Amino acid sequence: MQKVVCVLGMHRSGTSCLIASLEEAGLFLGDVSREDPHNRKGNHENRKIMRLHEALLDFNGGRWDTPPIELVWADEHIVQRDEIIHSYSGASYWGFKDPRTLITLDGWLKGIPNLEMVGIFRHPAQVAKSLQVRDGFSLEKGLNLWINYNRRLLHYYAKYKFPIISFDTSEVQFKVKLSRMLTLCDLPINPEQFKFFDSSLRTALELDESASNYVADDLYSSLLRVSL
Repeated sequence: MQKVVCVLGMHRSGTSCLIASLEEAGLFLGDVSREDPHNRKGNHENRKIMRLHEALLDFNGGRWDTPPIELVWADEHIVQRDEIIHSYSGASYWGFKDPRTLITLDGWLKGIPNLEMVGIFRHPAQVAKSLQVRDGFSLEKGLNLWINYNRRLLHYYAKYKFPIISFDTSEVQFKVKLSRMLTLCDLPINPEQFKFFDSSLRTALELDESASNYVADDLYSSLLRVSL
C-alpha cells in the first residue's frame, strides 16, 4: 500500500522547509517548483495541485487570503484530484504541500482515505509581519488569516492526532523534532538528512505592539501544547 503524506500549515510558516526535509528523508514529491522569489530554496509545490486549489477556491467564491467558510468539490475538481493521485501511482512514498490544503483537505481525504498528515506552525506575529512585507497586508489582516488557517489545523489535529512541530524553535531543536516526526510517520530516515534546513530560511522580523491579538496568542499556546 502506498504511503501518502500531506504537510498542513499556514502560509509563511515553514511548510516549504518541512516538505523539503521530508523529501530528503525519502518522500517522493514529483515535479515541484524549486524556485520562488519568496522562498530562497523554492516552495516545493506541485503546480497541478496549486492550480486545482486555485480553481476550487474561485469556484467557491474565495481566495487563499479570503477562505470560504465551506468548500464544495465539483465533479471536475474530483476528476482533477484523481488524475493527480494517479500520476503518483508508481511511488511507494509520496507527498505534497500547499498551505491552501487546510481549506481543501476534506476532498483530499475522500480521495486518499489513508492520507497521513503532518503539521507545522509559526508565531502569528511573525507570519503577519511576513505577509505584510510580501503582500502588503495590514497586520490585522495577517493575524486574522493566521487565526483562520490555524483554527483549521487544530480542528484536524483534534480529529486525526497527527504530529505537529513549531517553526519557532532553534535549528537543533527543529531537527530533533523532525526526526521524531519521521519516526512517527515511519519514513525511511536518510543519514544525509536535514541539509535543506538552516536558520537563515526563517527570517526573524522586527515586530511592534500592533502585531498582537489575544485570540491568535491563545491559539498559538494551544498549538505549542500539542506539538512535538
